[in-house]
Amino acid sequence: MPRKTVARTARLASLPLGVAGRVVGGWGKRLVGQDAAEVNAQMSAKTAEQLFAVLGQLKGGAMKFGQALSVFEAAVPDEMAAPYREALTKLQTAAPPMSTRAAHRMLAEQLGRSWRSRFREFSDEPAASASIGQVHRAIWHDGREVAVKVQYPGADEALLSDLRQLSRFSRLFQMLVPGTEIKPLLAELTARMSEELDYRHEADNQRTVAAAFDGDEHFLVPKIIASAPKVLVSEWVDGMPLASIIRDGEKELRDRVGYLLAEFHYSAPARAGMLHADPHPGNFMLVADGRMCVIDFGGVAKLPDGLPAPLGRLMRFAMEGDSEKLFETLRAEGFVPPGAKVPAEHVRAYLAPFVEPLLSEKFHFTRRWMQKQAERVGDLGGQDFRTGRSLNLPPQYLLIQRVLAGSTGILCQLDAELPAKEIVERWQPGFAA
Repeated sequence: MPRKTVARTARLASLPLGVAGRVVGGWGKRLVGQDAAEVNAQMSAKTAEQLFAVLGQLKGGAMKFGQALSVFEAAVPDEMAAPYREALTKLQTAAPPMSTRAAHRMLAEQLGRSWRSRFREFSDEPAASASIGQVHRAIWHDGREVAVKVQYPGADEALLSDLRQLSRFSRLFQMLVPGTEIKPLLAELTARMSEELDYRHEADNQRTVAAAFDGDEHFLVPKIIASAPKVLVSEWVDGMPLASIIRDGEKELRDRVGYLLAEFHYSAPARAGMLHADPHPGNFMLVADGRMCVIDFGGVAKLPDGLPAPLGRLMRFAMEGDSEKLFETLRAEGFVPPGAKVPAEHVRAYLAPFVEPLLSEKFHFTRRWMQKQAERVGDLGGQDFRTGRSLNLPPQYLLIQRVLAGSTGILCQLDAELPAKEIVERWQPGFAA
């Protein structure tokens, strides 16, 4: 992992320069008569390709940000969705590995010089990569197959450097994902980084969730075998990655996986007191017995009392079209800043489309539906854009909102049809009248 701030900044700085060059080239092509829509699609595709190539090379905070951004792929206009999707899939599943020597050095530092004695077998070839580490397949000394996550040397320096630099280029990312607030996303990722860098926090989180779902017929959370600040050993699980189901899955499979994803995100706070806060396809897979396996608990929202009841009331009031109660609850929870002069009816109109999935027994989550929401809230000349700018996102709802938006993005990638209302009724406090 390139550690030096100068080197990493230079790579990140190449992004807006590359975009600027393509804009100039695009103007030239239009002047000589090429179709404007085709030129724009070409520019967008090349921008997405360059963006995620650079983020993937840098790993660290850059790759972490790219993974967080990936769930909004469904909001990207159709003309550039295919290359964007391909670039994101690569980012979710692959990145240049660290050297074998560096991996062994980290294992010795974290597990002791005799670390090999803990394993019957250990594969030096990484099986997968993550934003701040890579995963090796191994056999523990008692014969269990395990996944060994090893943190990249210099990950801590690289993470904070990346996130500081990325905030300077937030407008570039805004172009790619209209209607998504990039700066708050970066701020939230930065705030969580100190916990994610210490794998002992992740191990504690995963132990709690694994215990809560132990023996569950629908979900599998791998058990933790051993942990250190920069090495994590857990049970190995084979399964079908969510990305392949999004790409090739039959409708029945996509609907089932969408149902399981929504069920997990809504039920985990009630069952385990935690909300999995890193919803991108690389963290979910379907195992042979039909259960959904969930991994990577470095980022969670601690919710010992479950999801907040006011959120359920907000959903209900928005569904019922009760502008006054909706506005009063938003103000009480801090969504409406003191002194803000925004009509209650405008707020209801802004939020109503977001609860559309709860108005029918089943709802079909599609890319087009998510694109419409992104276009609506991102239209600089529209009332919804002005209303959105008048509202605030309270800190206690930041992770919840990101998970809700992220998991909805995955449902739209899956093109899944499911009874969202039934899931919310069972697990969201305050929703039922």
